[in-house]
Amino acid sequence: MKKNILFLLAACIVLSCGSKPKRPDQRSKFMKGFSTYYNTLFNAKDALNSEFTSRDKAHKDNFYAPYIPILTYEDQPLGSDLGQSSAFAENTMKMAEVNNPSGRNAPGSAPGRPPGAPPGMPGNNNGNNQNNQLEQNGQPENKGASVLEIAEAKALKAINKYSVIKNGEEKNKKIFDAYIILAQSRIYRNKSSEALDALNYVFTHMKDDKRIPLAKIYRGVAYDQMKDYHRAHEIFSLLKGEDIGKNDKKLLSIYYSESLLDAGKKEEAAKELDNAFELNTNRKLKSRIAFLRGQVLEGLNQNEKARESFMAAYKYANDFEFEVKSQIEIAKTFNGKGDYEGARKYLEDISKKGTYGSRKNEFYYALGLMANKAGKKKEAQDLFKKSLKEKVSDLQVRGLAYYEIGKDYLDKNDYIGAGSYYDSALVAMTYEPSKILLQEQSINIKKISKNYYLIKKNDSILSLAKMSEAQKTDFFTKHIAKLKIKEEKEEIERRRAERAKGFDTGDYSANSIFANNSNSFENFGTSPKGFYFSNTGTVSKGSSTFKQVWGDRALVDNWRYSKKMSSIDDMKNEALGVTSAPNPRRFEPSFYIEQIPTDLGKLDQLKKDRDTASLGLGIMYQNYFTNTPLATKTLYDLVDVKPEEKVMLQALYEIFAMNYEKTPQSSERAKQILLKDYPYTSYAEFARNPKNNSFVKSSEDVQNEYKKAYALFESEKFAESKEILDQALVKYPKDALVPKLYLLNAFNSGKSSGKEVMILQLEQIALNYAKTPEGIKAKEMLNYLKSELSFQETDNKGNTLQKPGSKPLQQPTSQNMDNNAGQMNNQNVNVPPSTQPAAPAQAANSNAMLLDDSNPAPPPTQPGSTPGQKPKKTTPAKTK
Repeated sequence: MKKNILFLLAACIVLSCGSKPKRPDQRSKFMKGFSTYYNTLFNAKDALNSEFTSRDKAHKDNFYAPYIPILTYEDQPLGSDLGQSSAFAENTMKMAEVNNPSGRNAPGSAPGRPPGAPPGMPGNNNGNNQNNQLEQNGQPENKGASVLEIAEAKALKAINKYSVIKNGEEKNKKIFDAYIILAQSRIYRNKSSEALDALNYVFTHMKDDKRIPLAKIYRGVAYDQMKDYHRAHEIFSLLKGEDIGKNDKKLLSIYYSESLLDAGKKEEAAKELDNAFELNTNRKLKSRIAFLRGQVLEGLNQNEKARESFMAAYKYANDFEFEVKSQIEIAKTFNGKGDYEGARKYLEDISKKGTYGSRKNEFYYALGLMANKAGKKKEAQDLFKKSLKEKVSDLQVRGLAYYEIGKDYLDKNDYIGAGSYYDSALVAMTYEPSKILLQEQSINIKKISKNYYLIKKNDSILSLAKMSEAQKTDFFTKHIAKLKIKEEKEEIERRRAERAKGFDTGDYSANSIFANNSNSFENFGTSPKGFYFSNTGTVSKGSSTFKQVWGDRALVDNWRYSKKMSSIDDMKNEALGVTSAPNPRRFEPSFYIEQIPTDLGKLDQLKKDRDTASLGLGIMYQNYFTNTPLATKTLYDLVDVKPEEKVMLQALYEIFAMNYEKTPQSSERAKQILLKDYPYTSYAEFARNPKNNSFVKSSEDVQNEYKKAYALFESEKFAESKEILDQALVKYPKDALVPKLYLLNAFNSGKSSGKEVMILQLEQIALNYAKTPEGIKAKEMLNYLKSELSFQETDNKGNTLQKPGSKPLQQPTSQNMDNNAGQMNNQNVNVPPSTQPAAPAQAANSNAMLLDDSNPAPPPTQPGSTPGQKPKKTTPAKTK
């Protein structure tokens, strides 16, 4: 009986277990969460963590970018619109490669979505790229899927398989983790919009979860990645006011500070970095936060606070490279007023300790920066040169040391020396933005150098040509005496080096009588096979490595330490026309005197070349270095030596154009010379009425003045009309009707003073107001007037040049004047020429005036394209 009862009980249990399975939303929430984590979600989290670990290990900081990232598993930003070194930029772009996702399936029809899932729940997104295609079960289709793709696929699988939705609410709490992993995977693959889709599901169906602040943080990160900084900062600032967990606060402070920095809000970013430094206790994070804060404060010119931050970065650093770079930044932010000697001793002592000895070149570079800040220029240059002698640990630092030496040469106007060191810096540097900027500067320096040394050479020749024979002989006798002393010293040094040959390297057999004896001991050790120089690949590799480390070196003794001084001297001599090869007659004064040109034509050409180069030099000082005082001085020096008229006019114009707005006192002399000596040139016209950069709306008073002036013009009262216009231009210099006033004034001049003066004024209107209707009309009239004009030749001072057979000047016709003026008057004067008056065209295209090889020719649109003529006294024709 008992056996039967037990049998029946067993049967009931079996039948109950084999009943109809529950629907997904009726299953045990506990079992669901347990199965979710230990089946699929664990693999997703493991994949994401392994990706972060590999990124962290492979991370290499670019300390020369504007900012370093705080989290080392994130994509390092390029940091500059110019980019970075090619290798770094390539790696960064590979990590940040955007996968273009295709549109999602229609709601309710997406395969793989759990039964009863709401429309907002993400399904499986099939990418356009075959490598990114995922199967409907959430597994990657191709074997080449990335770790982040695997993490995303695993998270999707967990969501699709284990989600429990009841009454629009997610009951399986582990699904929150799945969505966070999904969002992270997409953010780190630059799929921000898809990450927001995943997070939106959390905010809709898990809004009461305690971990919602974490989802909000990643929502802000996604918006920041999309450059929607306003929305990102709104999310972050609201979170700061909420009561969130300690770990969330730490993460929020990091992402918020970096987002503020991305948006260019440096002051706010510095404050938030302070908060991040206090919240985070991890030494590595504290060090990186302090370093980034120092970079931000340095950019804000708060060097004292920046120095304190870099000191904190050094204190908490757990990486040797980070310690060294922190010390360099501490040196860079030295204010020059502190204890320089103490700081120098501290750095020198550090450089002698253990592994720090391998970074001596970097420490010497840092010491050089400190010496510069302390005003010890000579000591700084010695330290930079010491840095070059040490073993290279960072090619960028080596390039920066070359740059600092070249900069010192540039400050001394030694352009050849500066260019040489800049070239060496370009070879060594690895950070692309620095290379691009320096390359542009190097090219500019070479252009300046060409003009500078041409001026020096021609000035020397011209000054020698002016000397008497006795003065020439005396000058070269002194030169020969100095040359003999110099050559004697060089010979003594050469002999000393010859005697010491071999002893500096320990090769004592070099000077031995047995040095080349075939009976000396043989080397029975293993020797490398083949001759080094017979392998072109090896030679090429060795040559490039040598050039990368040492730069371009002259083939001379002590090449390692003497740098390029001999080659720099050779380049200077070549620029000055001095031959380096000794001539047998070099100790004879007649040898030099014979080479001085005596032909007046050659001397005149030397003077013209020198003046043209001086004009180009002044313009380049302004264009390349924005050094207006030096450019002005150079051009005034040119004016003082009385160049030919074309160069003189251009120099005076450049002085006036670069100074009349900011430093009018510097331009006054140039203006007076133009008005006094060259009154009938378009340069003088420009000096009288320089272009206006801005206009206000036209006032009713100006419109009334214009109507009065035009009425007087129609009544042939040109002088009265001109007087009203001149007064209006002085009283309302920024009115929108100014171009129209100038155009009517040009018609008055045409009627009263002749066609030539009218052309000058039309040229000025076309130049200054090119984009206005008046400027366009002026150009049209110029084309017409010039086509029928025959000039009587005069110079720019107004002196008539008589030429046999010259035809009398053709006067403007009354009908032509009236037609053009009538067209102008037909326009509605109550409306400005354009809704927003265009800025006047550039007065002179200075960039076209580099004047390296040829004499300048002013561009067609700048003053000087049409020579000014002295107007003839004519009786204006009466209008019909």
